[in-house]
Amino acid sequence: MRKSGFVPNNTNIKKTSGTPNLFFDSRDNIFFQRDDENIAYEVTSTQIPAMVGGAFVDLYLTKGHIREPHWHPNAWELDVVVSGEALISIVDPDTNKLHHYKAKAGQIVFIPMAWWHWIRPASEKVHLHLFFNNDQFETAEGSDTLRLTPPEVFKLAYGLDVNQIADALSPIKESVVIGPPSESHSLNKDSLSSSRDRFVPRKAKQKQWSEQEISIQINDKEIRF
Repeated sequence: MRKSGFVPNNTNIKKTSGTPNLFFDSRDNIFFQRDDENIAYEVTSTQIPAMVGGAFVDLYLTKGHIREPHWHPNAWELDVVVSGEALISIVDPDTNKLHHYKAKAGQIVFIPMAWWHWIRPASEKVHLHLFFNNDQFETAEGSDTLRLTPPEVFKLAYGLDVNQIADALSPIKESVVIGPPSESHSLNKDSLSSSRDRFVPRKAKQKQWSEQEISIQINDKEIRF
């Protein structure tokens, strides 16, 4: 089996094999597409077998969209803003702090392995290059965690109402990746604001983040942790 992950040298490239394939058009491999302007392209060792130890994602977002909260269990991530401005948020699991970084073209944000994070445009459009130190990096999406966790677990862990949490999470039928899902994209700011007044699940007594609570907007309802 071919060795994957981080390789500190070029031992994966053999002289007897000749020059390996060193070129690939990232637009030939879509990682995820919400629409023509909210899309991510991916290049891993599947596309360039000699590229053991690293991977690349070309990400485009427009205002009102988000690279949903997620984490990578086997790779760190380096985000480079190519154009526009991005608001990159990271939860530090060691200090229980929520960090927000507003980065513009030429600036970078580093995300340690397995840290929870998400990306939003701070301008009308943003273009980022994302680099990973694993050629087959893995991603755990927040939408999958939410939709696959039974409602009674949220009640037991956080004291949330089972019926309310089940109703709030019911629109999530698959991995979101780039949100919001198509059916909720038509929501405007007024409807989002009014939904906060209509639905605020009660919070369990728990350790608070040092900066602010984490809130997740799902369809027309808001869940706060």
